[in-house]
Amino acid sequence: MTVIGKIAFVRHFRFPLRFFTKNNRAFSVLAKQANQSNLKFCKPNFYCLSGNKYSTFHFINSSAKAMGALSPMDPSSYSRPELAVIEHVNLEFNIDFEKQVLYGVAVLNFKVFQDIDEVILDASNLTIESIELEDGTSLKYTVDDPIPNFGSKLLITLANTATAGEKLKIRIKYSTSPTATALQWLEPNQTSGKKYPYLFSQCQPIHARSILPCQDTPAVKFTYEAEVTAPEEFTVLMSAIRGESRSAKTKFRQPVPIPSYLLAIAVAVLESRELGPRSHVWSEKAEIEQSAWEFAETEKYLQAAEKLCGPYQWTQYDLLVLPPSFPYGGMENPCLTFVTPTLLAGDRSQADVIVHEIMHSWTGNLVTNRNFEHFWLNEGFTVFLERKVGASLINDSAEAKRSRDFHSLLGLQELSETINSNLGITNPLTQLVPDLDGVHPDDAFSRVPYEKGSLFLRYLEDLVGGPEVFDEFLTSYLNHFQRKSLDTDEFKAYLLNFFKDSDKLEKVDWNTWLYKSGMPPIIPQYDTSMTKAVTALLADIEQEDHVFTYDDIKAFTPHQLINLLQDLIDRDPLPLDSIRSLGEAYKLTGSKNSEIVYRWLRLCIRSKDDTKLSDVFAFVNSQGRMKYVRPIYRDLYAWEDVRSQAIENFLKNEPYMMHVSAYTVRKDLHLSE
Repeated sequence: MTVIGKIAFVRHFRFPLRFFTKNNRAFSVLAKQANQSNLKFCKPNFYCLSGNKYSTFHFINSSAKAMGALSPMDPSSYSRPELAVIEHVNLEFNIDFEKQVLYGVAVLNFKVFQDIDEVILDASNLTIESIELEDGTSLKYTVDDPIPNFGSKLLITLANTATAGEKLKIRIKYSTSPTATALQWLEPNQTSGKKYPYLFSQCQPIHARSILPCQDTPAVKFTYEAEVTAPEEFTVLMSAIRGESRSAKTKFRQPVPIPSYLLAIAVAVLESRELGPRSHVWSEKAEIEQSAWEFAETEKYLQAAEKLCGPYQWTQYDLLVLPPSFPYGGMENPCLTFVTPTLLAGDRSQADVIVHEIMHSWTGNLVTNRNFEHFWLNEGFTVFLERKVGASLINDSAEAKRSRDFHSLLGLQELSETINSNLGITNPLTQLVPDLDGVHPDDAFSRVPYEKGSLFLRYLEDLVGGPEVFDEFLTSYLNHFQRKSLDTDEFKAYLLNFFKDSDKLEKVDWNTWLYKSGMPPIIPQYDTSMTKAVTALLADIEQEDHVFTYDDIKAFTPHQLINLLQDLIDRDPLPLDSIRSLGEAYKLTGSKNSEIVYRWLRLCIRSKDDTKLSDVFAFVNSQGRMKYVRPIYRDLYAWEDVRSQAIENFLKNEPYMMHVSAYTVRKDLHLSE
């Protein structure tokens, strides 16, 4: 949790009269008080005043989170989309690898909801050259001092009042900083080819403001067109449909509205292979054939997803295998999913990550959380659907249910470690809907919205009568909220209305599920068939006379082996001789599956096997996936004898890590609070 300052202070907000504060958050009561004559509904997701009456609110945040919410609708955004909202963006980027800068021109197309004299945007470390209207009229602007990690408020003063219903175009010419948090610039020696540099972005959650001035909140969705200039030998890709590429210029168009965090760009020397009628995989030359094989079943996954969720609306579904410093398993950028090379296991055992990113094409990309307090609506839904779709690929229905439940149990293991061992059961960030006033969304990132959210949906599915009943709700929900953003209250209201003729949802303890910290109050009755062999082996391992042999795990699937290793992580460390015998017998050191290697190395750390430290440091230095790097560094920090080595290793490699990885690991190592 980010705490800026150590004392409570008075903060001033400018809200419409019918906004009031609750728990130091402004929110609208218009839906409940629709009889107020000065109020009107302006557009989906936004309520506005029909006049220009404002009041000034003063409050003291008693919890000493000195920053507070940046705006009424989103605690992490300065912007005020309830007054005027961006509907379309025209972008021009010129890539400068030498200076590690994007030179940009952004034309922001607004729809105005009420009379305004100014526009507020989010910006982070941008150099503004000029701001003007479509007709060339120069506009005055101010950039406030930045709040660390949140950037600055960019306030643009209009030449004349923009009236409700007006269309407004503002052209901003600017450049990014070499330290833009959304961008990673790689030197040639950090790439597979070793010859050319590489650029890629990661805007989620609130880093788009470092590559363009925008309303950097998922409450706002816009279409965009772009033209990118880069050296001719480079391929340019974006989260959009790729158009013509000529004379170092490449054009793109994204006709489906997206939130700012889904804006993405990659520029590198790449090759591609066709995966299906609407998919290609892109990577550097060294990985292209392995990538094409690993992701060859992408079209099958897309078709399975469409059977559950409806037609795929984004036209193309490409994959880009990024360099190892990419901090996530995958990122669901529309038309172009970014994936980590750690998925290249050689056995397609990590295909669930691709299914997960495909499911985001509906939950997250089409139906989006309004702000990151409601992140579970993106990730919990996506994990839930990922497991349903993965199971649907299995012909035998009984086996399909066993598989779905087994993967849910694996997720439950990760959730249990996150809450019980890492965050703590009383940590407010273990709430399904956390309060992010003064908290950066990067600090709130964990398995909680993924697994606790998915488990909640599974509980609801079982409660209303199973998949046959709940799938009808899913179809209706996705259709109703597509291309919109929503919050948890809207989800709850829609669910209750859909099942209004049933009393089954009366059993739901909404307050505990949504707003209480700790583990979920109810765990579904999962089928444990696929864990029985693992449970039996664990019982044997606990016996002092157990002799480790490969026959112990010979019949295990990769995920059963992962289940075993994770269970061992959750127990007391094995004696040193036992952990060494286990590793040798189970042939773990030579595994190409990063999920297995990650857990094996954690077991070695927990048993304090200092002969494995070189392997541990090689692993965390070879890739930047936070799922792996952060727990390993936390384990190393807990081992006092090697703590200084861990910190020294991190500081040496920090310059090569993407911002979000370095930012979070610094906190894990207590180098910043």
